[in-house]
Amino acid sequence: MTIASTQTHHRVCHLCEAMCGLIIKTEADKVIDIRGDKDDPLSRGHVCPKAVALQDIQEDPDRLRKPLMRIRSEAGVYEHVEIEWEEALDLAADALASTIQKHGVDAIGAYFGNPSAHNYGMMTHQRNLFRHIRTRNRFSATSVDQLPHHLVSMWLYGHMLLLPIPDIDRTDYFLMLGANPLASNGSIWTVPDVRKRIKDLTARGGKLVVIDPRRTETAELASDHHFIRPGTDAALLLALLHVIFRDKLTALGALAEFTDGLEEVQSAVASLTPEWAASVTGTEASGIESIARDMATAKAAICYGRMGVSTQAYGTLCQWAIQVINVVTGNLDKPGGSLFTRPAMDQVLNSSRGGFARFTSRGRGLPEFNYELPAAALADEIRTPGEGQIKLMFTGAGNPVLSTPNGRAVDDAFEELDFMISLDPALNETTRHADVILPPTSPLEHDNYDFAFHNLAIRNTARYTPAVFDKPEGALHDWEIFAELGDRLAERLGVESMPRVPPHKVVDAALQAGPYGKESEWNLSIENLKSHPSGIDFGPLKPSCPERLQTHDKRIPLAIPEVLADIERLQSDMNEDVAGYRLIGRRNVRDNNSWMHNHRRLVKGKDRCQLLMHPDDVAKEGWNEGMHVTITSRAGSISAELMPSTEVMPGVISLPHGYGHGLDGTRSKVANSHAGVSCNDVTDDQFLDQLSGNAAVNGVPVQLSA
Repeated sequence: MTIASTQTHHRVCHLCEAMCGLIIKTEADKVIDIRGDKDDPLSRGHVCPKAVALQDIQEDPDRLRKPLMRIRSEAGVYEHVEIEWEEALDLAADALASTIQKHGVDAIGAYFGNPSAHNYGMMTHQRNLFRHIRTRNRFSATSVDQLPHHLVSMWLYGHMLLLPIPDIDRTDYFLMLGANPLASNGSIWTVPDVRKRIKDLTARGGKLVVIDPRRTETAELASDHHFIRPGTDAALLLALLHVIFRDKLTALGALAEFTDGLEEVQSAVASLTPEWAASVTGTEASGIESIARDMATAKAAICYGRMGVSTQAYGTLCQWAIQVINVVTGNLDKPGGSLFTRPAMDQVLNSSRGGFARFTSRGRGLPEFNYELPAAALADEIRTPGEGQIKLMFTGAGNPVLSTPNGRAVDDAFEELDFMISLDPALNETTRHADVILPPTSPLEHDNYDFAFHNLAIRNTARYTPAVFDKPEGALHDWEIFAELGDRLAERLGVESMPRVPPHKVVDAALQAGPYGKESEWNLSIENLKSHPSGIDFGPLKPSCPERLQTHDKRIPLAIPEVLADIERLQSDMNEDVAGYRLIGRRNVRDNNSWMHNHRRLVKGKDRCQLLMHPDDVAKEGWNEGMHVTITSRAGSISAELMPSTEVMPGVISLPHGYGHGLDGTRSKVANSHAGVSCNDVTDDQFLDQLSGNAAVNGVPVQLSA
């Protein structure tokens, strides 16, 4: 009898933005132990429950190992059956080619979910296929999440990926809005072990102030927590600017030499007093005054806002105001404030700066950003007849039926397509509509370099992780699937295909040409990183402006005309009646949208898909804990179990995101047994941040009934 030897592997967890370093032990083809890597300079041994679930993902019996084709059974029911790779790739390529030849490239739609950014092969090789499909009908999770961040960074700093990162380890005052990093491990902010970092902040006499309609896990650790009515954060932020200008608390420091537009901004907020903001936000005027003074007078301070302020009707205005607050208080590009990273593979220097409103959606005239339309337009663009109507849909690592507003409309629209292709390891609520499903290797079966998240990290580090397991015989990595499809489509269209360069070689070339590459003392390369399995630390973030700015004149133009015009819209809207209930989302540390629910250790325990409602509201309605409440919006209705909780302020209800499993035709045994309801069945694809087109899935007006 042969006894398998134990192998030790260094790995980075890919399940959220934190990039926590792991030590994984295996025997043969089995994971036997996962724990934190104490030598990782970024995560310092920290892990969350998701990391341990990597074993569940690898061993998931529902994970697809071979391509599937959708057929109609003799009973007239659709089902998926396994086919070989050659047949699957040819079916997909034939459908793509015939659609382009018959209807044009805009008849092909594409949607990519956020797991794409967690796997470098998905990002490096999409071009192998989509260079032949320059469709205007591209969509992604960006416009249900972070689009306002990118748009504001493009306008202010000259590049959509030049995103200032909060330097929590050196700050004295941290103002946080609509963010819960204890659940997310940071978002647009790679910050592992954030609980300890917050405790270190307060232990050294610093202060964390959280603004949120819910007393989150992060708010529980904060020095102060202020409730705010959902969707009104922009009013509070503009009132903070009002106080800073009114009381002459601006102190730009070195930023003054290359910042424009202060007078225009001051004029725009001149009438937006704390008293006005208090009337619409529910936050006391005295509290707003105190926050403004503390932010402006702290030695080093940060203003940061995330999902809760991005995914609302004034998401772009919120993100602009946050950046302006950091600039006018002198806390941009400052240790202890917010700084730009200097990553080893610099996406800012190696990608498009972005663009906005160069064309619009056919159905509602929503603007593109970076050649993508808002996800809220997806169902419209499938159903609106005429030139450019989507006939074939390609989805990659995404589940828009559960993840985008008015998911039921998306679900119905997918059935109206002529053909659908999904690159995905799961037969889920979205891919059940696919005529062909192309499953890539599992995360532990391929190497990775998280260049997207090194661009967002609180320290400049680099870490490459080889595969834990060999690629199974007959399997394909996602980059190989893109390359195979690209080659086949090129042949059918009679055009030249792209050469195949494995993603590690793409990254290696970028590392060698980067700031720590062959022209530096580090001489960084993939081979170099292999000899440092826990990663390399290049040090803390450093001031880098104006050189780092990507604006044509290396200046920061604060007075963005589109934003200043949006302030007028806000003043008009905020004077309207804010009565009624507002729906917000929430996240658990064991969740990441819809793709973490088919793993038993991440869903075990008490049901998490409950409707939180303040006890005073429960009593006012005459309801009881455990009963089911119907939530209705313009988009539809759902029913959820009621849980009274003082976590939420009166007038606010909260449901978690990513549930709604159990639909026919899926293979997700664990997820389906914890189905819950999809909050996106009542979020409204008509309810948007009008400026950017980003989905407003927080602060949704709803009606409740027993």
